[in-house]
Amino acid sequence: MNIFISMAATYGIDFPFRESVTGDYLKMTTSPEREVRANLIHLILTKKGSRFFLPDFGTRIYEYIFDQNDMITFNLIEEEIREGCRKYLPNLDINSIRVISAEEEDNTMSKVDDDEDDRLYRLADPSTKPYTAKVKIDYTVNNGAFSSSDFVIINI
Repeated sequence: MNIFISMAATYGIDFPFRESVTGDYLKMTTSPEREVRANLIHLILTKKGSRFFLPDFGTRIYEYIFDQNDMITFNLIEEEIREGCRKYLPNLDINSIRVISAEEEDNTMSKVDDDEDDRLYRLADPSTKPYTAKVKIDYTVNNGAFSSSDFVIINI
């Protein structure tokens, strides 16, 4: 009797946290690209001061949720993301961050509307569209000789 056990490589805990279907306690990432995306989303959506032993980890992005959807707020959101990435994701180079009101039409952000796409993360539901901002982060991951580019869109 031959028993074959397939063990896929895992890199870290996927974000958002979900129960694993493969027997692990939590769902794990299975590619370096997915690990970087999970780390980026985890960093952005963690409130500063909420992690033990790392009180500076995260961003203050939740503080801007009820602020005006204007350039001042959008610039503050962008700076929060850049500052956190500089400190906690040193191998991630941010190419651009675009923050717009969810009511604005933007062809580069509307291409990803599929609920199954891991690059789109929603904090808000469609009923809060007038109060929601879309944040698109284009980034490049540098791992020595190799680099890869991707993006993530977060609706806050």
